[in-house]
Amino acid sequence: MEQDRFEIILGEFTEDLGSITKLLNDLGEAVNELNNRVIRFEEKLNNQKPTNTSIDTKPIIDIVKKSGTDILVALAGQPKNIVRKFQILLFPEKDAKLFYRVVFSRWFLMLIIALFLVNVYQFSIHWSDNQKEIKLQQLENGRIQKAWNFLYNRQGKDSKQIKRLMDSAYARSI
Repeated sequence: MEQDRFEIILGEFTEDLGSITKLLNDLGEAVNELNNRVIRFEEKLNNQKPTNTSIDTKPIIDIVKKSGTDILVALAGQPKNIVRKFQILLFPEKDAKLFYRVVFSRWFLMLIIALFLVNVYQFSIHWSDNQKEIKLQQLENGRIQKAWNFLYNRQGKDSKQIKRLMDSAYARSI
């Protein structure tokens, strides 16, 4: 009985070994065929002849240039928007000569006008103060003169000596 078992097990191993051998042979054939394909592909790559194809691009370039000029003509024909701006430029946008002309003409002119106005204002204030001072002096001198005349006329006829003293003081003051 044991021998029958060994024979059965040995038979199964033999069958398995045969199937494994067959699988290995199939695998070896597949590897050989892939290897042959790779070798043929490499031979084709090495034997490949370069193809010189020259494409004439001049007609395409001409078409693109023509369409570009057509687009430019179409854009030039479009009505343009008119933009009106009001700007006060302290500095010119591009021209250096214009910059110096603006700075040295307009700004100096404005500076001179401002200085002139300041001097006119100061002169008018000074003149006004002087006029007030003159009026005050005239009022004070008028009061002194009235007082002088009042005293001179009030003295009476017999005080000729006081009138002479007053006349000499008046003559010295002139």
